[in-house]
Amino acid sequence: MLIGYMRVSTDTQNLDLQEDALHRAGCEKIFKDIASGAKSDRPGLDGCLAYLRDGADTLVVWKSDRLGRSLRHLIEIIESLKIRRIGFKSLTEGLMDTTTADGALVFGIFALLAQHERARLQERTMAGLHAARARGRFGGRPVKFTDEKKQLAKTLLNDPNYTIKEVSRHLQVSASTLYHYHSQIRGLPKTPSGAV
Repeated sequence: MLIGYMRVSTDTQNLDLQEDALHRAGCEKIFKDIASGAKSDRPGLDGCLAYLRDGADTLVVWKSDRLGRSLRHLIEIIESLKIRRIGFKSLTEGLMDTTTADGALVFGIFALLAQHERARLQERTMAGLHAARARGRFGGRPVKFTDEKKQLAKTLLNDPNYTIKEVSRHLQVSASTLYHYHSQIRGLPKTPSGAV
């Protein structure tokens, strides 16, 4: 069975073009979303993917960019369909059809390119971190709770006139940060339930 999916980016755009093309292609059921391509919350797509039957259906879109937020996202979706033995077909892009040998080859190449790009990105990231460490720089957020602040926190928290909330506001750190360092600050009460 052919199952259609369509999406437009804004309320002002019209789904008619995609819907007509999906009906002409023979889609028996069509799911839709009106959402930005970058937005991850797409109930229509979620419903469509859940509806597709393993080994029996083909997902049809008017154009591949209606399905994935990016090439990587598109490939992830196609790979998950492949595992479930579900076909994929784009009506306006001839080689975007995993039900044909040529289309399956194209997606195989795309998947390899995406995997290669991920590996290159990891290599560049690691090389940058090594270079920074060699120069004495280390990644991560700057430490807000310095040794001086810890010492001041210890003094203030041992004073019964100050609450944890007041101390955290004065030191410009969260109360959960104070609790997190409770083992290093003598006199801080036990971590409350739910605090980190």
